[in-house]
Amino acid sequence: MGKKKTQQPSNDLLTTLGDFTSKENWDSFFTIRGTDDSFEWYAEWPQLRDSLLPLLQQQPSPSSSSLQILVPGCGNSRLSEHLYDAGFQDVTNIDFSKVVISDMLRRNVRDRPNMRWRVMDMTQMQFMNDTFDVVLDKGGLDALMEKELGPKLGNQYLSEVKRVLKPRGKFICLTLAESHILGLLFPKFRFGWNVSLYALPMEPSSKPDFQTFMVVAEKENSSELHQIMSSFTHSSLGCNKLQASGLHEALENENRIRGEYLSGSDILYSLEDLQLGAKGDLTKLSPGRRVQLTLGEQGDSRFSYKAVLLDAKQEAGPFSFHCGVFIVPKTRAHEWLFSSEEGQWQVVESSKAARLIMVLLGTIHANADMEDIQKDLSPLVKPLAPSDIDKGDRIPFMTASDGIKQRDIVYQGSSSLTGPIVVEDVVYENADGDVNRSLPFRRLIFQRTEGLVQSEALLTTDGDIDKSVCETELKKANSSSKSKRRGAHRRNNVSSSKMKVYHGYLASSYHTGIISGFSLISSYLESVASTGNTVKAVVIGLGAGLLPMFLHGCMQFLQIEAVELDPIMLNLATDYFGFTQDKRLKVHIADGIQFVRDYRNLFVDGETPLHKKKDALSNGSNSSDAEGLSAGIDILIIDVNSSDSSSGMTCPAADFVEESFLRTVKDTLSEQGLFVINLVSRSPAIKDAVVSRMREVFSHLYCLQLEGEVNLVIFGLCSDTYIKEDRIPETTNRLEKLLKSKHPEIGQSIRDTAKKLKCIK
Repeated sequence: MGKKKTQQPSNDLLTTLGDFTSKENWDSFFTIRGTDDSFEWYAEWPQLRDSLLPLLQQQPSPSSSSLQILVPGCGNSRLSEHLYDAGFQDVTNIDFSKVVISDMLRRNVRDRPNMRWRVMDMTQMQFMNDTFDVVLDKGGLDALMEKELGPKLGNQYLSEVKRVLKPRGKFICLTLAESHILGLLFPKFRFGWNVSLYALPMEPSSKPDFQTFMVVAEKENSSELHQIMSSFTHSSLGCNKLQASGLHEALENENRIRGEYLSGSDILYSLEDLQLGAKGDLTKLSPGRRVQLTLGEQGDSRFSYKAVLLDAKQEAGPFSFHCGVFIVPKTRAHEWLFSSEEGQWQVVESSKAARLIMVLLGTIHANADMEDIQKDLSPLVKPLAPSDIDKGDRIPFMTASDGIKQRDIVYQGSSSLTGPIVVEDVVYENADGDVNRSLPFRRLIFQRTEGLVQSEALLTTDGDIDKSVCETELKKANSSSKSKRRGAHRRNNVSSSKMKVYHGYLASSYHTGIISGFSLISSYLESVASTGNTVKAVVIGLGAGLLPMFLHGCMQFLQIEAVELDPIMLNLATDYFGFTQDKRLKVHIADGIQFVRDYRNLFVDGETPLHKKKDALSNGSNSSDAEGLSAGIDILIIDVNSSDSSSGMTCPAADFVEESFLRTVKDTLSEQGLFVINLVSRSPAIKDAVVSRMREVFSHLYCLQLEGEVNLVIFGLCSDTYIKEDRIPETTNRLEKLLKSKHPEIGQSIRDTAKKLKCIK
């Protein structure tokens, strides 16, 4: 325990106290020790008197004799007797050892007749609220806080102390101030308490020893927060260095936290802090209130949780219910939607709850199923419900679901660049549990953004599909990879080694969106295709290779180059998604940004952009030079996953939307060049910032917001030719004729999507 004993008992006696929280051990200890042999753990009366008595005399009471003092865990210490003899006669002593209470009653019944002695557990006191002016603890908390037992008993005890103290009452705790004790004590007395720390004088000693400290917490009528004041400096302490440094660190850390509270920093509150009014009256809704907190304490619940309480903004009504809980799995807790304030408000608005308690699961919850989590959380969230909710009403729990009926993991591996990677085959179901999509899909998932599906492809038995099945599938809602939530992990045998990816079907709606934007240059595409020449397209970010393979199959006039930083992705695309290379489709393992820069440097001399050189050549330069410059990029697509979720963008990486890179892109594009970027962010501010940068660079700008998704596909044009929105259906018809697809429904899907293109410059 590391406790200094000023009056050492024999070794035989100490062996009876192996567990300081055992009533039987203490009964045995006091039986052996006897009635008259008092035992002081630390702080004898001479060292304690001059510091303690002034504190008691400051209490607002008519006289010292009427000051109601409680001494919990009294043992056979003479502390109460000294108080009585000093004039404080209204003293109640409690201990859970019947032996010691009987002994102390006999010892004091004649000389101190007004002293009270009761057998009682200090963690479950049988007193009314606001009973005592002073609770005086001498080593009781320290005894409950054995490190191997955890803080449960100490936490219960301090809650009882706070309950039985009157307003303006004092909790005086004599302690060795070990770090694990102060780590509980200081946070329990934050809001509505004025805390001071004193060092008691030490007995003369030849070497540094343990020192006793006195923590004084005064109960205030308000929920104000104060810094902890101490009566000493670190250098003035005479105790051993280990005790002094531990105390100093605990005090500095607590005052730092209190300083952050006082400055309005966004830090975690405890439920007890909130119930004391740290962020206003929790029983009432306060529109726009957002509070981060912790739920659950060791011993009170199976787990502890990080949570965010959000009271919906006034304009967000009407509401479906007063209070709800939204559970976020560990794999999604880092996402912008759940980790940022802006994203959390979006969840509140969608939930239609007047108060939403968002619970962010972590590693400690990994092996618990959702039913256990909800059962554990239910009693913890009840105190957070507004008072106007019917006490009999159950608080609804919500979680995200992707409607997966079956799942089969076909690959699990890792890359030094991408991290853990999963390829899985899934079968979807609708809300009623019936299969909503008749064929399985293969999905690529990066576990660093495990809530998102990077790529998704339709599986068939022979890599082909008949028209009727494709038509049925296209009538159903397309999924949106890189914006779809994952469901709970389950292993089921849904895939077959005979099944292959079908490249004639676009499973991802954002792929359809990207291709629909080709209508903006469909006249150019048509003119090139009619002469038998090729259009150069570069796709940065291979993924599973689905977009390049679809373009390769349906637009045979394209010369496609894909750029991928991670060589493992090329292997996965080849082995699991049927990706192949030929003379019209090549892959470069390279950094995408550097690839574009190198391309510009190769084909652009000096400072004149390639598309402007081609303008000059078309106005009179010799044709052989113009042909030599025909290697300019006609279509450049950025579809790169970001490894830094803190940027607020899942796609692309932030460097791809820096103005310097955007200008490099424009310099590299041909005269009729089209720049396409798939932007995945839930932040309107981030989207606006990207659009603003692109406005500065490109002649014309269009965007496509996919319905119900976070993907925003942005198209930049180099040409000065402006295509009005009312002409887009015409240009889309021209594009549709260029598509060589077996399924007219695909062209219809692209045509319908193109109708949503909006000109923003």
